[in-house]
This record gives sequence, C-alpha cells and structure tokens, in this order.
Amino acid sequence: MDTNEYFTRLAAQLQTFSTERNWDQFHQPTNLAASISIEAAELLELFQWEDGQSDWASVREGAKHQRVREELADVMIYAIRLANLANIDIPKAIDDKIAANARKSPPHVNKAPYLKPGRTE
Repeated sequence: MDTNEYFTRLAAQLQTFSTERNWDQFHQPTNLAASISIEAAELLELFQWEDGQSDWASVREGAKHQRVREELADVMIYAIRLANLANIDIPKAIDDKIAANARKSPPHVNKAPYLKPGRTE
C-alpha cells in the first residue's frame, strides 16, 4: 500500500469512527486545531521536568514509550481528521514542505552547529 492509499484508508476509518458516534458536529476547524495543540501539550508534558538531555532509549521502550506512542497517535489522529475535512493531501503537503525547507535551508549553508543564545560551548 502506498502512502496516499494509507492516509486515504486512515481518513476513511476516522470518518466512520466519528460518524458512528455522531462526533462530526464537534469536528470544526477550531476544535480540531485546538485538539492537536492539546494533545501535543500532553506529549510535551511527558518530558516536562527533564533537563533536555533525555536519551532515545527512554522513549524507545518501557512505560514512557507507551505513553509517547499514545500521545503521538492522538496528535496524528486529529491532524489526519483536520487534513481530511480540509481536503489536504498530507503526503503532498509534506513533500511540498520538505522542498520548501530545502530551498530555505540548503545543506551547504546550514551544516555548522548552532549555539543557543547565551551558550558558548
């Protein structure tokens, strides 16, 4: 199954799920955008009191992995639902954004490491 077919299938599955529960009335653009933000905040909350140096092992396995998986799925579900209702082809939008980012940030210009403000190391 190619990427477009996969997203089309997911969007149809989410539409059926929503319709069966009479949730379409709540899936207005503002509600879905807010839901993406709320779920993204819940994802961020999993890392709230870390020093910013967490390693990938902590999110690749165990209880934290499961929580990250669940919150990321929530973000994606709302994003796919919003995209579907707004007639946005997600794979095409991502391809277009990657191309725009490549034009804006060519590798020969942006290879050097950057420093956060106030850091000297």
